[in-house]
Amino acid sequence: MKRTSVFLVLFFLFLGSSNAQYGPQLLAPETRDVLHEALSGEMAKEYVIAITRSHRIQGSRGYRDAANFVLETLRDSGYSENDAFIESFASDGIIEYQTWQSPSGWDIERGELRMLEPYEERIVGYPEIAMSVITYSNAGEATGELVWVGAGTSDADYEGKDVAGKIVLATGYGGAVHRLAVLNYGALAVVCYLDDDRAMEYPDMLAYTGMWPKSHELERTTFGFNLTRRQGQKLRGMLEAGTRVVVQGRVEGIGLEPYFMDLPVAVIRGSERPEEELIFSAHLDHPKESANDNASGSAALLDIAVTLRRLIDSGRLPQPRRTLRFIWVPEWYGTMAYIDAHPEMSGPDLGGRVLANVNMDMVGENLEILHSRMNITRTPDSIPSVFDDVVANMAEMVDGMDIRTPRGSLSTFNYRMTAYSGGSDHMMFIDRKVPGIMIGHGPDYTHHTSEDTPDKVDPVELERSEIIGTGALWYLANLEPDEAGELIHIATRAAFDRLSRAAHQADTMIAEADLQELPVTWFEAQNLLSLQALHAAKEISSVLNFADAPELRQMVDRFHGVVTVQFEAYTEQLKAYVTERAGQEIEGRTPYTEVDDRVPVRLTRGPLDFGLPESRLESESAAWYSANGRALSGSVRFEMANFIDGERTVTDIRNLVSAEFGPIPQDAIAHILQDLVSVGVLSWAE
Repeated sequence: MKRTSVFLVLFFLFLGSSNAQYGPQLLAPETRDVLHEALSGEMAKEYVIAITRSHRIQGSRGYRDAANFVLETLRDSGYSENDAFIESFASDGIIEYQTWQSPSGWDIERGELRMLEPYEERIVGYPEIAMSVITYSNAGEATGELVWVGAGTSDADYEGKDVAGKIVLATGYGGAVHRLAVLNYGALAVVCYLDDDRAMEYPDMLAYTGMWPKSHELERTTFGFNLTRRQGQKLRGMLEAGTRVVVQGRVEGIGLEPYFMDLPVAVIRGSERPEEELIFSAHLDHPKESANDNASGSAALLDIAVTLRRLIDSGRLPQPRRTLRFIWVPEWYGTMAYIDAHPEMSGPDLGGRVLANVNMDMVGENLEILHSRMNITRTPDSIPSVFDDVVANMAEMVDGMDIRTPRGSLSTFNYRMTAYSGGSDHMMFIDRKVPGIMIGHGPDYTHHTSEDTPDKVDPVELERSEIIGTGALWYLANLEPDEAGELIHIATRAAFDRLSRAAHQADTMIAEADLQELPVTWFEAQNLLSLQALHAAKEISSVLNFADAPELRQMVDRFHGVVTVQFEAYTEQLKAYVTERAGQEIEGRTPYTEVDDRVPVRLTRGPLDFGLPESRLESESAAWYSANGRALSGSVRFEMANFIDGERTVTDIRNLVSAEFGPIPQDAIAHILQDLVSVGVLSWAE
């Protein structure tokens, strides 16, 4: 308690007191009121319903239908051919965009799984249950005895079982089961069912899974079906009772084919600084219905684009000073293709003019039905930005508004600003040093299942999300130097808060360390505090990306000085505490035996494909990533790549990710970097 009180005194000394967490409201009240009136959660809900009518798998003809709907709606609202268009990228399962293999094109017309023995029964069919056919299944027909293989995702699941020429029943992810059962062990097709806690509670829900064939697997890919837990358990019970079960599967249509990924794009060009852009994004893909994921984000984006166009054309809002761009993407793969075609799409740290990104993914959940909350993710430590604070300010503004719609819920607004997490297209922008946040919701039991239907989408929550995202980017699109002083104060307040939290975390590390580990813990605590101080300073400086003037630079420099004073005060307090615990003054000791001064250099743009490097390694080398839990999380690997700048050493990168995620062995970081060099996506600087 004594240690905590010291930090609280310092915290309030620097910050003062305020009832508002994020300071004064940034968006002008008259602009807020116009957006509140014009943005329509009800209209967005109508767009959700329209989008969910298409089976919009990446690279499919169904996706093209949805993309054309977006384009037609934009054109009807007043966008010209030059300001609303579709960019198409080849997608055949072979072409690569940077490190990402494009998905195959895909189109089917009908599908059916039928039991022939011990009696005849139609189990499931497409298109009435769109998720019933595993996406990227090829057209074909097969009849065979059904064999239960458990999860079906490891070689051990097939030991002692003959699946050649048969059809397997499994609970694993469709593509992983197919890769082993069909491609390795000669099965004809796969049948998978959901068997987790959600499925036990909702036994008639089936999961969305996909084949995602690699380029060398395209010609050997067959097909598969997804079932509900009730259906799967029934078949499993028959097999375990010794009953011979024969099923017939049939998928009709083209199947896998070379096709395209379409990206609808809309642009509202800036009146004064058109070269500087702020980007709204949402992924348009996913199976029918997939309403919250992500018809909701795509629909919200469409309502924002349509509404702003009409408000500007009618004179109710001025032309923004900076350009606003809206893109609807096939998740990850389409964004990578777009990045590949537009090398200029980068943030200020890379010399680019893209200043911020709001990514909308699952933004319309009915909180009363799904018992979830809105989660707004911050940017990661690799790209500190005041943008976090602007978005937080808009969320706080919405929290104070009474947003209701005729057909919406009566839910109380429930949101959190959360630490960075990935899982959507803001990752692509962040990698290009564009500050990117995601508005989403969770937890959600319907995620990637047949239960993700429009009835669970709430117009009220859609409108809340729209106002937060639109308010943030509209404010920044029109920010002038004489208005930016308040933003510097807000950024500084948030930076002090960050440093205070880091100091408390460092204090706790020292308090909980064993005495013999104290020198290493002291090093890690110093590493955490010093890097968070650097982060705080960069967060304040980032205001200059949106508004720059000599007086603003002077103001930033002054607050940098205050951050330095705060950092030094915390460091002295920690040093005194370490000395007190050790009984003598000690030096910090690094947890690695020697400094690794090799400097990795990136050879690609955009996040590395999630399977790298193991997907390109020989099996023996790839086994390292699953052995003994040594593989690092996706977020750690993502940030590790983001910290590569051609100057930082392996040790520097290790220290950065350790400050963000907790201590990480240097040899693990070095191992992954070396493997990335060996597969050709990194090199070592001379």
